[in-house]
Amino acid sequence: MSRFWAGASSSESDSSDDDSSYYSSDDDKGNAAGAVNRWADLSDSDSDESEARVAKSGKERAIETFNKHIAAIRNAMKNRDYYQIQTEFDLLAKAMVKNKKTLQQGVPRPLVRILCDLEDYVPERLADKAAFKKLSARQGRALNRMKLTLKKHNKPYAVVMEHYRKNPDTGDDDDNDDNDDGSDDSDSDSSSSSSSSSSSNSSGSDKKKKDSDDDSDADDDDDDDDDEDDESDWGSDSSSSSSSDSEVGGAYKGLEGRAKWLKKNTVTSKKKTKDPNAPKVKKVEAKKESLVSSKDHEAIRAPKSILPEEGLTAAMLNKKVQEIASQRGRRGTDPRQLLRQFEGLSRLSMKFGPRIEIPILMYVISAQFGLQRTMDDYMDTATWKACASYLERISKVIVDEGYRLGVENIDEADFVLGAAGKASNRMKAAATVGGAMEAVAADEKLVNPHTGEEETEDERAERLRVEKEAAMTDAEKKTIPVVGSLSLHMSRLEEEYTKSLQKISHHTPEYVTRLRDESKLVVLLSKMQSYFEREGMTTEAAQMAELHIEHIYYRHDSIARQVDKAAEYYETFGEVAMLHPACVSNQPGGSDPATSHPAASSGKPVMDEANSVAEKTDYGELMNKLCTYVYKHGTEQARKRSTICHVYHHALHD
Repeated sequence: MSRFWAGASSSESDSSDDDSSYYSSDDDKGNAAGAVNRWADLSDSDSDESEARVAKSGKERAIETFNKHIAAIRNAMKNRDYYQIQTEFDLLAKAMVKNKKTLQQGVPRPLVRILCDLEDYVPERLADKAAFKKLSARQGRALNRMKLTLKKHNKPYAVVMEHYRKNPDTGDDDDNDDNDDGSDDSDSDSSSSSSSSSSSNSSGSDKKKKDSDDDSDADDDDDDDDDEDDESDWGSDSSSSSSSDSEVGGAYKGLEGRAKWLKKNTVTSKKKTKDPNAPKVKKVEAKKESLVSSKDHEAIRAPKSILPEEGLTAAMLNKKVQEIASQRGRRGTDPRQLLRQFEGLSRLSMKFGPRIEIPILMYVISAQFGLQRTMDDYMDTATWKACASYLERISKVIVDEGYRLGVENIDEADFVLGAAGKASNRMKAAATVGGAMEAVAADEKLVNPHTGEEETEDERAERLRVEKEAAMTDAEKKTIPVVGSLSLHMSRLEEEYTKSLQKISHHTPEYVTRLRDESKLVVLLSKMQSYFEREGMTTEAAQMAELHIEHIYYRHDSIARQVDKAAEYYETFGEVAMLHPACVSNQPGGSDPATSHPAASSGKPVMDEANSVAEKTDYGELMNKLCTYVYKHGTEQARKRSTICHVYHHALHD
């Protein structure tokens, strides 16, 4: 063994006394060399691990995952293990959803092939009734489920699968050729690496034998000659390596430290240089795709493309509302998008009057409350204010304009079945009229009985709606049929407000700003109570009165008056901090716009106390009136709560 790498090993030097004397004189050097060799072994293992690591792109990892599941599915198809097919296909579907961005660039051909094969394989297995009866319960359920899963899963890939079925062989040969080429290259690389490793091992063994012979036969006088020979040998190796590095670019390029001097075959991978413009283009395209596929983006853009304003009728609007309402609660439906669609329809319905607008607003309010999925969720401030504004619009119509809300009778079969009723009527017509073709032709031709001209379904629906309203009395016209309960919406609004105060930190300015909305809620509760009293709905009126009590009982009259006046000021003039600096001063400025700001001519805006509702309100009398109404018409629980609040309010003023 060479003295350079021998270290403290003494097993090879026991045969000669000279060698033992030589190594005994250099114990310290031998120990140091042995320590270096021990660390060299550790560094070798670390370098092997680092060389084994391969950085793979997301696309390569996705394709490997697809291939793994595809191979498992094909193996299960060969063994007719339908439960394993279902399990692996579910994992494959999850992987496809996870790597959606990779599939947007192009669906791999093996993936399309397995989808087409499964689409042909499952019906074929189901058609074999005799074999199906022999299956276990789990295998049978798995096969039936695969039929339904494939039907739903393959819809987005229908175009790609159809293209594959037209020419299933094109592209497969190319893939095989590429695989063959790749295998040949890998074989050649492996053979070359094996030959190089064998040659290096043989040369290393020869050199070891030569060094051991030199060590055993040489004397002290010949040590200098051996050293010179060794130096010449190392010098030749370094010169040859430097020449090879200069010619080929360095076989050891990229290696640092001791790795350059280790006697082992190292394989360095060349770093691929990418075009700097290519990643930017991909990022821009991915950003565009994410914007287009984002649910929030679709929800924001939804109202602009619901219905065209040109030629829009009330019947078309009602039809669209029923269509959107039927989608609520379905799996895969985004409630935020439905809310945006309802809001867009409510803006379009304003020109058709309260009879069309108010039912849509009730749908909007229901959709807003549907955004909260769990008990811990609370409505955000912006949504709460929007909901309160919609209820305020409803209260203005029913209180100030004299309308009343009725109950709309809706057949649930219309939501569930959709056009099934039309299909059944068409089948009946086919049996009576004299054939399916005549029934379809008769159904397609809609004639206006007044003019004798053909009309569309929308035109007929609008004509029937106008004729129905013309036959109504004044009292019927003032009744608006709606879906939902107004008292329930008010209770949910008050509940969401209380929950938001519990969730928001009371050390933040947001909490102080949120307290301003209480006055708006109290005014809305008072209006709804007056409406329910007018309609004779005492239970709902007592419920509104109880909620009203719980929001005013803890305030002293002086504090309540100042709070209500501040709320009136905010509703009239807005935030004080948002006023122009010229308006903040209590002293009015000059009237000359050349020397002073026009806003300074009137000074700071002030509320007219003569017309202020807060100045005219007797809060003690209001509390007595509300509690008395609850005592008379409320439930037992409501009476108990009102009594406690009434006693607290009396104690506060003593």
